[in-house]
Amino acid sequence: MLNPDPDAGDGAPGVIASLRRLTRNAVGIIQTRLELLANELEEERVRTLQIIVLGAIGLFCAAVGVLLVSAWVVVALWEQYRLETLAVLALVYFVAAGIALGMLRVKAGERPKIFSTSLAELKRDQDLLDS
Repeated sequence: MLNPDPDAGDGAPGVIASLRRLTRNAVGIIQTRLELLANELEEERVRTLQIIVLGAIGLFCAAVGVLLVSAWVVVALWEQYRLETLAVLALVYFVAAGIALGMLRVKAGERPKIFSTSLAELKRDQDLLDS
């Protein structure tokens, strides 16, 4: 018997090949986006570790410096104003701590959105697919 539609048999392999290409492209896009996401995560981890280490070093050095300056001031004024000197220094440190904690609270609220580059790329992909 003759096939009434000679093109009907040729269409199936083309559709399957197109689906395979589409799947390969989709997997490639997903792989690229996941690699970008992993890179951003690693950059954020390294940045956070650097901030912690530098902050710890800075706090240690500042604490030693403040301790030495405070000891020097107390020793210099020991004969006349020892209690007043200690009270004023304690007040100054508490005020400075309050200001620093307030600034820390503000900074903690201003953190940049994590994975912003990946999200922008996914949005761009979505816009391309919608058009």
